Amino acid sequence: MGNSFSVPAKTKGEIIVTLVGFGVSLVPAYYIFNTLLKRLDPTDSEKKKSEAIAQKMIERLGICLEEPLSEYELCIASNLVDTNSMVIEWKDIGGLEHIIEEINEVIILPFTRPDLFSSSELLQPPKGVLLYGPPGCGKTMLAKATAKASGARFINLQASALFDKWYGESQKRAEAIFSLAAKLEPTIIFIDEIDAFLRARNTNDHESTAMVKAQFMSLWDGLTTDASHKILIMGATNRPMDVDPAFRRRMPCMLQINLPTESEREKILQVVLRNEDITNKASVVKEMAANCDGLSGSDLKELCRHAALFRVRDYINNEPAAREMVGEANPVLRKMNLQDFKRALEKFRNMSLLSGLFSLEMHTAEDN
Repeated sequence: MGNSFSVPAKTKGEIIVTLVGFGVSLVPAYYIFNTLLKRLDPTDSEKKKSEAIAQKMIERLGICLEEPLSEYELCIASNLVDTNSMVIEWKDIGGLEHIIEEINEVIILPFTRPDLFSSSELLQPPKGVLLYGPPGCGKTMLAKATAKASGARFINLQASALFDKWYGESQKRAEAIFSLAAKLEPTIIFIDEIDAFLRARNTNDHESTAMVKAQFMSLWDGLTTDASHKILIMGATNRPMDVDPAFRRRMPCMLQINLPTESEREKILQVVLRNEDITNKASVVKEMAANCDGLSGSDLKELCRHAALFRVRDYINNEPAAREMVGEANPVLRKMNLQDFKRALEKFRNMSLLSGLFSLEMHTAEDN
């Protein structure tokens, strides 16, 4: 007979009790460790806040999902925008008719009339659109109007929603951008100041940053990208050459928004001043458009604001008691006139000159 080894029943019971006790002790240890980890994570409260914002926005937009969103998708979903609440429309943008026409053809129609683009591969919309040009020329306004007109879900992607201090978390968030966009399609992902996020790669890049950029690029337009998804990346920048060439290639539709010409300035002023009470409005608009060379659309709006303030100043100077009065029923302000705009232009030029001198002094100090 061969020798056989058997464990006494008492020993078996002790082993089982020991294993059970060890397993039970792991449960509180796990929860203690998890609690400590969350307390040590300074971004935990921000994550919870983002999830709450995301859930609220999803309910507000009436989005019905077949499967729940992951915690990473919820983090990105906090950047969703309710396009119905946007007040910017095409009629609010002056002097950019040619850009608006191209946006309608390249972005809006493929989303609203996909049947027109299904007959040929050459008619497929681009994966990305880049708006570039000097500051204050209407790039962000165009993005807002595009979001409203397209009827697509709009994600205003913030860099803070993508990058995480923990290793590997940022890559998961990059993946969540596209998985969320696919669940909500058609989707427009807007990245303002895209040059800061997708800057040209170099050997000095941190390993984590390089990995996030590579993954973002692969998910955007790589071997495994599903071409049937209706996802568009729209970027805006003042420095297009700072954007990585590989990302620029994925944005074949590049729309340059320059400083407005005289005729474009006239159209911008007509939009800005359409509801204002001005003496000889048509001649004022025409003359100011001719005299405001080099000003952007944003500059023109600020100039008009300065001009409007002169009415308030004159009212207070003519009615000393008005400064102390609160909640006056209907203060009667005079009409704006050409002189208001000339004074505003002179003030604006002086402010711009001071700003330029300050900038020059700062650069000189840095060089020294």
